[in-house]
Amino acid sequence: MKKNSNLSISLLLILSLSFAACSSKTGTEEVVETSEETKVESSSFGGLALYTLRDAMSNDPKSTLKTVAENGYAYVETANYEDGKFYGMSPTEFKAYLESLGLTAKSAHMGMVNMENADQLIADVKAAGIEYFVIPVPPMGMFTSGKDGMGMKGTPDELVNIMNTLGEKCNAAGLKLLYHNHDFEFKALEDGTIIEELLLEKCNPEFVNFQMDLFWVTKAEVDPLTYFEKYPGRFIAWHVKDMNEEGNFAPVGTGTIDFKRILAEKDKSGMEFYLVEQDQTFSLDPMEAIKISHKGLEEIGFK
Repeated sequence: MKKNSNLSISLLLILSLSFAACSSKTGTEEVVETSEETKVESSSFGGLALYTLRDAMSNDPKSTLKTVAENGYAYVETANYEDGKFYGMSPTEFKAYLESLGLTAKSAHMGMVNMENADQLIADVKAAGIEYFVIPVPPMGMFTSGKDGMGMKGTPDELVNIMNTLGEKCNAAGLKLLYHNHDFEFKALEDGTIIEELLLEKCNPEFVNFQMDLFWVTKAEVDPLTYFEKYPGRFIAWHVKDMNEEGNFAPVGTGTIDFKRILAEKDKSGMEFYLVEQDQTFSLDPMEAIKISHKGLEEIGFK
């Protein structure tokens, strides 16, 4: 009887140890799996200006956004707003869909803004969870474009007044206003005025700051670092796109712009976020271009 009792106790002890070992192994596997999932999520970095994928976003925005997330981007900038919707989605629907992909919309190019619709546009940008309201060109009919390149009607002082007014509206709504440049803002007008400098000097920095497009600054034959030095802290966002030997748009890391040199001065510039953009990809598929650019960002040292 005592021998059987000892045997039963031994069997129970063996079973208990086996169960504990299995439980321990399962727990370890769960920790590893969770760690791997976290690693995948944390590997996403940098932003994409959706203007680069405008055709794909027009045809199938949800599938396109899913591909953007799969290619390692962490946030986006919108370039489409019509009838109160972003890419055919209400502001809240758009926000929710991005969140389902692990994306956020950091900024929105809102070139269609005027003094009549500004309050509604600002409210919709806010509802979409977007923090930065960006003016991509002089608004309200001031922008010009033709065979002689881009330019502006009206006076730089009129643009200053518009920006300050919109900036106050955005600030009141909890948004931040940025002005995005092309090349013409860095070229002296007949009276010697440089539009970008006038904006930097006359726009209230409490309400108005800047998104520097590094391609267009380079196209204007201006050194970005000169502006970082003269106007520190004002260039909150960058558009990162490269330039090939012919002076055309190119994926990041494949052209002639020395991004490492520029990136080294990011703190002085005030840069808080950046976005890959390529206005035209020519014979290269835009989806392939954004893959190359994201790889280029990593090699350069963007995070």
